Amino acid sequence: MKLALLGYGKMGKIVEALAMQKGWEIGPKLDIYNNAGGRGITKAAMEGVDAAIDFSQPDAVVPNVEAAARIGINLVVGTTGWFNDLDRVESLIRESGIGMVYGSNFSLGMNLFYEIVARAAQLIGKVPQYDPFLAEQHHRAKKDAPSGTALNLKAILASHFPDKDLAIACTRAGFLPGNHQVGFDCEADTIQLEHRARNRQGFAEGAILAARWIVGKKGLYDFHAVFAQILGI
Repeated sequence: MKLALLGYGKMGKIVEALAMQKGWEIGPKLDIYNNAGGRGITKAAMEGVDAAIDFSQPDAVVPNVEAAARIGINLVVGTTGWFNDLDRVESLIRESGIGMVYGSNFSLGMNLFYEIVARAAQLIGKVPQYDPFLAEQHHRAKKDAPSGTALNLKAILASHFPDKDLAIACTRAGFLPGNHQVGFDCEADTIQLEHRARNRQGFAEGAILAARWIVGKKGLYDFHAVFAQILGI
């Protein structure tokens, strides 16, 4: 199978190395220098490509989707910070008939963490003494704050604590790959759950899993739903 890379920074290079280990052929590697406005995504450049993985920049996502839609290339979008344009992207996917998986976090561990947090919130939300809290830390170059991952965790908590006004404490410093803490506090004690990313490999693993899954499919899919379907959870 053949993979194109949209964005060839740190994440793109990790995806490339891991995909090659898994037997993928690597096709075009496009970044700001050869793909401004999606201009590098052409039928000739994408010849034989089964799927493209996008770890670019938020403002590059819609042009990349537009270009991919024109030539019928399925996508996995791991870039965050563009979700205000989700309606536009959904229309492009529907009208073109391509397939796309997107998500705020492609880490396999984080998607397991979503399930753990949901179950904990379901149980603890029945005990009115507890207040939920949420914090995250990311490297200083991360542009969106709060992150899409933190917003997903907030939505999970809000579904079980509808009367709580939940804020997100965000830190952007150093080289932290991504840490998230979810807690439940009352006068008697604190219950805390945490996910710490050691490196970016987990994100690449999830993106490649999604790329294999989306080949030959149509429509727009959230990665967590795809992940849950693959694992049967």
